[in-house]
Amino acid sequence: MQHAPLIIDIAGTQLTEADARRLAHPLVGGMILFARNWASRAQLSALAADIKRLRPDLLICVDHEGGRVQRFRADGFTHLPPMRALGELWMQDAMRAQDAASACGYVLATELRACGVDFSFTPVLDLDWGPSGVIGDRAFHADARVVTLLAKSVMHGLLRAGMGSCGKHFPGHGFVAADSHTDLPRDPRGLRAILQDDGAPYGWLGMALDAVMAAHVVYPKVDRRPAGYSARWLQAVLRQHLGFGGAIFTDDLSMEAARHIDGRTVNPTEAALAALTAGCDLALLCNQSLGEGHVLDDVIDGLAEAQITGQWQPSAASEARRRALLPRQAAPEWDALMRSPDYLHALALLP
Repeated sequence: MQHAPLIIDIAGTQLTEADARRLAHPLVGGMILFARNWASRAQLSALAADIKRLRPDLLICVDHEGGRVQRFRADGFTHLPPMRALGELWMQDAMRAQDAASACGYVLATELRACGVDFSFTPVLDLDWGPSGVIGDRAFHADARVVTLLAKSVMHGLLRAGMGSCGKHFPGHGFVAADSHTDLPRDPRGLRAILQDDGAPYGWLGMALDAVMAAHVVYPKVDRRPAGYSARWLQAVLRQHLGFGGAIFTDDLSMEAARHIDGRTVNPTEAALAALTAGCDLALLCNQSLGEGHVLDDVIDGLAEAQITGQWQPSAASEARRRALLPRQAAPEWDALMRSPDYLHALALLP
């Protein structure tokens, strides 16, 4: 079984010849959608169908959390609340908040699945420490116990709709003020403090999470490398200490924080190889199809060469983890979903 570790993007609302060529490559395992790939539900459904005709095993992903991180907002898609709204509801009525969180997960997943999208990178498990603008209201709460229970409820909703879950950003992005999209954040805390707070949800949810996304944050008391390039974080801590057996994604390798390893600037191919070697199963490359998409071609070719020369060894276990993220049941039809008692009940429960 060929390991297909690359998750790439496309530029527009339909596949070009270049998109189809890249997605057909055996080292590509999926694609991530953005708002630029959206015009309508009909268009999105047609795009997803074209991708699946090309290769049924490709994983169609999106960042669709609710609040300000929701790629599709029109033509019938429900405007989901930011996760902080569920944390605020918890402070009033913990049981109602858990019900609302399950409803959020169910609505999110069923609407995406009805348009052919397989997987969303959610829930955010970062704690709401306060200084992080990039996390902010994407976090449920400051208390790791509340984060865990609300995230588990969202995951239950996702699961009922046949969609997997992805906790992010391991081991925690909420403590640092810097935005890893534009800077390289550094968290000064030691391993014990991080695992006691930010890392706790990953331990408590380890048997339930399908995937984890690593943070582009350096924790210098633990490792000089960002977590997504760190064998200590990914293998010694996440796999061995916390016992996580699901898929590990990089965060977007085009982000500023992903461009620096061991004090030097790396290109996207070097970044992907470093992440996969450290223990990631899947490498995420966003916004690289714009223009001619040469970066995507370079990474595909570079990874193929690394495989031939023995710099990188494909992993059957990683490929099995990728395939396990594909949908677990048939997608609903949109009009039938809109009349579904479960869906209507879930809408009524949203905060």
